[in-house]
Amino acid sequence: MKSPPFRRPEDIRVVPVRRLGEWVGVGVVGVLAAMFVHALVANPAFEWPVVWDILWDSTVLEGLQITLVLTVVSMAIGCVGGLLLTLMRLTRSRVLSGAAWVYIWVFRGTPVLVQLFFWTFLGALWPRVSIGIPFGPAFYSWSYNDLVPLEAAALLGLGLNEAAYMAEIVRAGVLSVDRGQSEAAFSLGMTHRQAMRRITLPQAMRVIIPPTGNEVIGMLKITSLVSAISLVDLTRAAQDLASRTFQSLPSLIAVSIWYLTCTSLLTIGQYHIERRFARGSRTADPAGRRRIGFSFPGWH
Repeated sequence: MKSPPFRRPEDIRVVPVRRLGEWVGVGVVGVLAAMFVHALVANPAFEWPVVWDILWDSTVLEGLQITLVLTVVSMAIGCVGGLLLTLMRLTRSRVLSGAAWVYIWVFRGTPVLVQLFFWTFLGALWPRVSIGIPFGPAFYSWSYNDLVPLEAAALLGLGLNEAAYMAEIVRAGVLSVDRGQSEAAFSLGMTHRQAMRRITLPQAMRVIIPPTGNEVIGMLKITSLVSAISLVDLTRAAQDLASRTFQSLPSLIAVSIWYLTCTSLLTIGQYHIERRFARGSRTADPAGRRRIGFSFPGWH
């Protein structure tokens, strides 16, 4: 039987999908962005030369330094305290687990500002802090206000509050690791501490890092609350400068620029740390397409 003659297949006609709504959205966003940029440039009320001078004012720079120090030290206290609270929550001792639960309940259930005031005025309840035999004589004694100045009160208020949140973040990360990993470590002769340090925590970091990065960024902004206890951070420095020069709006703009700069740097750092700990997982970005931590719809 004779085979049918060969016929060249017709070319496939590719018809692009019409995305009218998407283009309308892009146009609206573009117009709004142009209007915003025009308002920033053309409106003389922003007083950009004054904003530039305030940005590099010595008082503002000192406040920025205090803000960064508070952020770093408070997060260090929060991370260490959160890890200890997590170990207490996961222990078999009901006393330790219950004590950790009460700590988390109290510090997560009260506002940070209230806790800052509490540590600042705690000297009204205990004017002196002593070391000695419980319910017995004291060997050494100090004035509370001398022992806990404003800087220490701010660190206690921010760091101990952050420990309660970090405890839940670390606990969620630890519980996300399959229990078989720990059982395999025990079968190899590892102790509970060795299994936690070598097996569980390294795998839990994939879950711990993203919310911890958000906590760092949040802590940077929460430090502005210390201005309520008269500690001169970035926000309080701008307020003091505005009260002296009557340049309130330029001072607020300068402070916002510094906060946006710091949070942007932290966001980029968080993205690269997440990629490092996500290597080998399905959530990693093997192609490395999103270089700065975010992407736009349709960009591949």
